[in-house]
Amino acid sequence: MPERLSEPDRRAQTTHVTARIGIRCIRVVCALVLLVGAVGASWAQGPSQGWSEAFREAQEASAKARRARQSSKPATEARLGEDGFGPPALVRVASKTGTARSDSDAATAKTQANAQLEVTAVPPQAWGPPALDPAGNPGFSEFVGPPLVSPLQILDAVILAGTKQQLSWSVGQGLSGGDAVAPVHVAHGDRPGPVLCLAAAIHGDEINGVEIVRRVINDADPSRLSGTLIGVPIVNLFGFARGSRYLPDRRDLNRFFPGSARGSIASRMAYSFFQNVIRHCDALVDFHTGSFDRSNLPQIRADLRLPEVLRFARGIGAMPVLHSNGSRGMLRVAATAAGIPAVTFEVGAPGVLEKQEINQAHEALDALMHHMGMNPEAPDPLEPQPFFYESRWIRADSGGLLLSDVALGDRVVEGQTLGVVVDPIRNVERKVVAPFVGSVIGLAKNQVVLPGFAIFHIGRETSAEAASDAAATSRAEPEMEEDPDPEPRDPEY
Repeated sequence: MPERLSEPDRRAQTTHVTARIGIRCIRVVCALVLLVGAVGASWAQGPSQGWSEAFREAQEASAKARRARQSSKPATEARLGEDGFGPPALVRVASKTGTARSDSDAATAKTQANAQLEVTAVPPQAWGPPALDPAGNPGFSEFVGPPLVSPLQILDAVILAGTKQQLSWSVGQGLSGGDAVAPVHVAHGDRPGPVLCLAAAIHGDEINGVEIVRRVINDADPSRLSGTLIGVPIVNLFGFARGSRYLPDRRDLNRFFPGSARGSIASRMAYSFFQNVIRHCDALVDFHTGSFDRSNLPQIRADLRLPEVLRFARGIGAMPVLHSNGSRGMLRVAATAAGIPAVTFEVGAPGVLEKQEINQAHEALDALMHHMGMNPEAPDPLEPQPFFYESRWIRADSGGLLLSDVALGDRVVEGQTLGVVVDPIRNVERKVVAPFVGSVIGLAKNQVVLPGFAIFHIGRETSAEAASDAAATSRAEPEMEEDPDPEPRDPEY
């Protein structure tokens, strides 16, 4: 393959060719001058004789010049003109050396020179853009790829990026002396992002959240996840095993966070869970249901006075959001105090699995993960997110049998009958009416009720800004997140 000419050699070659063309032109001009002179002299002797002699002399002069060029012409290389598509082709012209003794020899030399004309095409790799650096080309082993994600260390385990594992959190010792352990599922994505924690069954009889957390964890794909998802479907393992809201000592675990290393079983459990799991979270969703035979429309409860909590709550799909300061000892209150934005997600009623509510909450979490940048796939379009800041529990003024006339999600107007409380002993019915226009976001199941029992929860819609302002100025009416314990206890004991 012929070698490419460097820039200096190309310029020298161009100068050489130009000089040779100039010399050839000078020779042609001189030959014409001699021819004209000879013709003029011949015409002085006679037209026909002068013309033939002049023509013969011109032929001889041309043949001499041609033989001189053939004898002195070296092998040369030249570069063709550029056409704008990559480097020009290289042309090698090989001329036959030696002296042509006649016109036939000159013609033979010219034919051989033309036959030896060789054009070499530019190699394919010289065309197009420059080759990619191996560090930026996914086809090479040297490919660097996205930023590396460090392994996650939690519960004495190391979770590598792009993997999913089930760990165990020691809840405490059972009656047999062995450790009771609850499952902790971790999906550690291979892309950087936040750590979202999901906790359920802090009250052992609230099982809708157990299924929601299980579904979300099973759907998580670490190879497509940006960040980390930590799911604890059953926090209160003792209460769950007994189908009870409380721990074996009748304490409410959701009144003891962040807990203490020394104290009651509830305080120790709360401390262990908070230190070993919650401290790893960047955000928290705590799942609950209604309490004591009440059912809640799927809804978010959060402290809307805090901007970071408000931003977090706005990403949870088409869910009603209520402002709630929360009570001392609640998990979301302790997490927020530790700098971890947290909300309570109320879904349905205790003791039952409600597929429609579970599916709705599952879709809301998909929307939240997309909002947080953890899931690249956008969920299906959801309705605008309503906010409720003015809510009120309607309580029974008398004891008897509750019979409801409305359902969760129903719109009601002021003065509308929500249900009746029947006194079967006196055979008296007392109506319960709506105090203002709103929606039914919680209600008690039909049952025997006593005076003061909360039976209907009515919420009035507003905007996120109005809800936040009302929370900041304490204009929002305190709402009941859950009934107080029948026997209030000091969280430290």
